[in-house]
Amino acid sequence: MASLLQLSTLSFFLVALSILFTSTPVHCDAEDDDLLQGLNSYRTARNLSTLVKNDKAECLAEELAGELEHQPCTAAVPATPQLQLANYPSILKKCKIDINYTRDGVIMQVCVPHRVPTLVLTNFTQSHYSRYLNDSKFTGVGVGSEDDWVVAVLSTNGIEGSFSGASRAAMELGLMMLSPCLVALLLGLFVGMVIN
Repeated sequence: MASLLQLSTLSFFLVALSILFTSTPVHCDAEDDDLLQGLNSYRTARNLSTLVKNDKAECLAEELAGELEHQPCTAAVPATPQLQLANYPSILKKCKIDINYTRDGVIMQVCVPHRVPTLVLTNFTQSHYSRYLNDSKFTGVGVGSEDDWVVAVLSTNGIEGSFSGASRAAMELGLMMLSPCLVALLLGLFVGMVIN
């Protein structure tokens, strides 16, 4: 009976640990979530994979939307999907993004008075931005909004579009150093529970 209780406690602990280490909190308001759902419905209808939230791309989108907040909202969609901001490097630094990992990403911004959800989605899917949304190389997204402005940043699985903050070697080294510690911790907890 005691061993069954210990086994169920251990199982609960392992499940809790796996949730803790695999989940990433993302703070996004309901309108941004609705836009992401709309973009994913658009892609699904075209037999493309859905976009997953990319925390770094989301930080960038939020910061860029904040920069656009006081810009006049015009009916014309900009001719280029890339924003030209003098403080772009400082925004990347604030979001802990290495500029070398942004080349293949795309920044899309629209301005819709009162951010009417259907019009925002249409401005992304029925404009020159649709070519990016229809491209299967884009796998991640970050969405940010301020006032009438909405910014969506598309990321890729490739290194140059991942919006990563650390070099690949540094990330791999960190994972190699973390793995033995985690295994040792779990093994120690398991042995301790079995002995008791």
